[in-house]
Amino acid sequence: MPLAPDTILTRPLGLRDEATARAVRWRAALTPRTIAAALLGLGGLGLAAYLVLGDDPLAGEPYAVATIEVRAPVAPPPEPVVPVRPDSARPDSASRGADEVERASGVVVSRPDGTSAPDSVVIRVPGAGPIQLKPAPDPRLSERGRYGGVLPKIGPDGARALDVYARPEAAGLERGGAVAGRIALVVSGLGIGQAATQDAVQRLPLAITLAFAPYGADVTRLAARAREAGHEVMVQAPMEPFDYPDNDPGPQTLLAGAKPAENVDRLAFVLARVPGAIGVMNFMGARLTGEAAALDPVLREIGGRGLGFVDDGTSPRSLAREVGRKAKVPVARAEIVVDSVPRPDAIDRELARLEEAARKSGFVLGSASALPLSIDRIARWARDLESRGILLVPASRALRQPS
Repeated sequence: MPLAPDTILTRPLGLRDEATARAVRWRAALTPRTIAAALLGLGGLGLAAYLVLGDDPLAGEPYAVATIEVRAPVAPPPEPVVPVRPDSARPDSASRGADEVERASGVVVSRPDGTSAPDSVVIRVPGAGPIQLKPAPDPRLSERGRYGGVLPKIGPDGARALDVYARPEAAGLERGGAVAGRIALVVSGLGIGQAATQDAVQRLPLAITLAFAPYGADVTRLAARAREAGHEVMVQAPMEPFDYPDNDPGPQTLLAGAKPAENVDRLAFVLARVPGAIGVMNFMGARLTGEAAALDPVLREIGGRGLGFVDDGTSPRSLAREVGRKAKVPVARAEIVVDSVPRPDAIDRELARLEEAARKSGFVLGSASALPLSIDRIARWARDLESRGILLVPASRALRQPS
């Protein structure tokens, strides 16, 4: 018997056809929430497509377009043309009159009688300028040392390092006028700290002598730079104090109880550290400088090598001048220790004492250490020293002039 067509009467009860079932499912799925989510997703896809496929390099960031107008460069105003006279019509700098120099410089000179100076001539002195020291070491005054480097010696013609390496002394005040007194000042303790040494070389007047301790790793180069700048230099020799070895000046210290040959050997190490030195200055040494028998061979070795010796003035028991006079060795002693009390007011007071002593006796030798405070006070004091009639001179003056 053939099957009857598929009708609602032939299906099991409770079942619907496929189309009707799908429609029911879609209607159940299309809720307001799912519609909103679908719209939001479509909007995100559209924005992403716009950013990827669009030609906006800023990705939608706000921006403005400014028009830059290129203008032609403005030509500078023409320079004024100054007529130049031929070489034959130019006055030589050595024969220019005072009137012409005054007009060119803009300086107005008032003369009592109101007249000009038609016959005055400005004379140029060849070689005038900063004082330069002789190069060191001079082969004539040098020999190979036992510790490397070179040792000073007296030249074949009798030339001494004290004279050859000394800084030439200024004849007078730069602005003219009478010299009321001269001051020589030695600043010691340099060569150990590079910053402090450079500060002293740059800030202190060039007439101030600088003494270098022998222990700095770069002391030879630093001393050479000080000489290139124009400073006269010395080397410090460590000498035995009374409380040695509790107070130890350092390696190669010259001892009062040592044999003369031992002290001479230690002195050779010291002298080789600073080529170009004019002499030796003690570092400590109250005991050694107070014993004539121990000091005599040391000073004779210093003098025999063409050097001088400066006592820093810190020990009242020092016999350096007396021993040096008997041995015929150039010796000088500092009369005033500027920074024995390291306070600004105390240093200023001692500097004033230097001036007073220079006015009374004409010349005075002082000493100071390379403390930053001392360098600062000395630099300030020296700024207007010449305006008070005081001339700074190198310490070699104290060693080269008669006592």
